[in-house]
Amino acid sequence: MSQLIGFGLGLRTDHYADFRATPAPKLGVDWLEVISENYMVPGGKPLAHLDAIRRDVPMVMHGVSLSIGGADALDRGYLRDLRALADRIEPAWVSDHLCWTGVDRHNLHDLLPLPYTEAALRHVVDRVLQVQDALGRRLLLENVSSYVTWSADEMSEWQFIAELARLADCELLLDVNNVYVSATNHGFDAKVFIDAMPAERVRQIHLAGHETGDDGFLIDTHDHPVCEAVWDLYRHTIARLGPVPTMIERDDHIPPLAELVDELARARREAAAALANRAVPELAA
Repeated sequence: MSQLIGFGLGLRTDHYADFRATPAPKLGVDWLEVISENYMVPGGKPLAHLDAIRRDVPMVMHGVSLSIGGADALDRGYLRDLRALADRIEPAWVSDHLCWTGVDRHNLHDLLPLPYTEAALRHVVDRVLQVQDALGRRLLLENVSSYVTWSADEMSEWQFIAELARLADCELLLDVNNVYVSATNHGFDAKVFIDAMPAERVRQIHLAGHETGDDGFLIDTHDHPVCEAVWDLYRHTIARLGPVPTMIERDDHIPPLAELVDELARARREAAAALANRAVPELAA
């Protein structure tokens, strides 16, 4: 596993020209995250842009179609294509979401929450082990935002995630905004979730914006700046876990790159402040 450090952004088409004109590190961006599926078709302009940009900046890959919790058999063709892309761009790591995305090979294009049961845990552990074998590397899994829960749940989401990481020997992508959204929607303490995460397994953090729906539920939209409550939770996260590579996600209403770089600079400041106030004996020695 690469020792990627620092603060990154998602690579979006709006900013191809910016990153091709000036290397990302000179713009204040330490690394970039790409959506895997956008580059899994051979040839074309997106892949050409990716090949050019990645010469100057480390990359990580983030998928949306693995459906690691689904009932369908794993898509071996998808896994072969995913590995081929990873071999091509040599990312620090590959991630996807802890969810299911459809049934009978029909993709619902949504990241749907799992039932947190012993049976589901065993099912996902087995599939993660298969994926890691197919990719030849550990997988990072991200906690998703949710709007409903299962009556069959036998444990909390954070207990499920921690046990999955242990049993499957996988890593975690901790989405702090998703924790906040789900905690608000379901009425649990977001800091309890964060505190239950195994620090040695958390390799990346996502920060993003959300909005409030007409019914009062928070919706993970990735089309707003990070709100103050999520910044507060991020400070708690860094104080709890230590320095973790962090990125800002924006997938809609994408602003000029300079605005995202400014927001990323705030992430640097918030992380530095949290680490400075962190009460760890070895840091004070």
